[in-house]
Amino acid sequence: MEFDYFPVEIDQLSASITFKELGEGEHEFEGVRVVAQFLHHPTMTLGYRIEADGVALVYLCDHEPFSETLWHDDAAKKHSDSIVHHGDRRHASFMARADLVIHDAQYTPEEYHAKKNWGHSTYEYAVGLAAAVKVRQLVLTHHDPLHDDAAVGAIETRARAHAASLGYSLDVCCAFEGLELILESHGARALAVAPTVAEPHGAATLGRRVLVVDDDPDIRALATKALTQDGHTVSEAGSGREALALIASDVPDLLVLDLLMPEQGGLEILQILRSQPATAMLPVVVLTAMDDEINTRSGFALGATDYVTKPFSIPQLAARVRACLARGRDRYASEQTSGGAGANLESTRIRASLEK
Repeated sequence: MEFDYFPVEIDQLSASITFKELGEGEHEFEGVRVVAQFLHHPTMTLGYRIEADGVALVYLCDHEPFSETLWHDDAAKKHSDSIVHHGDRRHASFMARADLVIHDAQYTPEEYHAKKNWGHSTYEYAVGLAAAVKVRQLVLTHHDPLHDDAAVGAIETRARAHAASLGYSLDVCCAFEGLELILESHGARALAVAPTVAEPHGAATLGRRVLVVDDDPDIRALATKALTQDGHTVSEAGSGREALALIASDVPDLLVLDLLMPEQGGLEILQILRSQPATAMLPVVVLTAMDDEINTRSGFALGATDYVTKPFSIPQLAARVRACLARGRDRYASEQTSGGAGANLESTRIRASLEK
């Protein structure tokens, strides 16, 4: 209901409407536990896990894979530990052992490559993750408007065959008008959630100081445009050396870092930053055209917060930065506040690393 996406604003409606704006975290509504988690979409979207009466239902629409490289090992697709990207692994954990998952599956695998960054999934992605974390029942939805009944039926057949190929007895079907499901309690375990203050994704994630590091001026310009539209103050660096010098003098709230650059690449920069307490918790979004397993795992092993694959859209990068700030800002701010004079000492150490 924002004018950017929809022509009717809330104050134009005649009804008296009250609502609670949710952020990522845990919520209670009259004995029903609702856990919300950010999804991957060109705008900010939330998925919901609803737990009550021993039943867990998960709703995940307007979401697409974080990485085209999903599995570390094709022979181990039934284990969530084999998921390459931390975002996809976190997404799978959110639906773990649920009695019912309702998941976005707008595209076939053949269609997805032309629709990447549109914010939707394939049946293979939904089935693969659901099977890996032992979901009991999966309903595929958000059907493409170009798919008729026959096309949706074919997707259902392929989805069931894919589940069978994984050796998992996942009950999977496509949603249709009038579908009713009755869930029986199997003692589903409540999702463990780290202690957090559940906040909306609004002003607290906007207006931050962001440093964009990329040797391509066009990429820097695109990233700067995406982030200034969200009210961030954006600085730019064209090399790793320049970035380290800027960070040493003033640590930003978030770093957008290119993976491949001359002299010092993103992984080397990341390793230097993570070795220093002043920047150990700094959210770092890695930009790369290489989302293969080796580079993705290397980045996460060194402490990358998120990976965004080139080419990216302006809304996509803005949404991913918002999610990173919403998850990491409180912990990072606490580290900076408690560090005091120590932060200046670490800036000196970063300079020493730079000089070496």
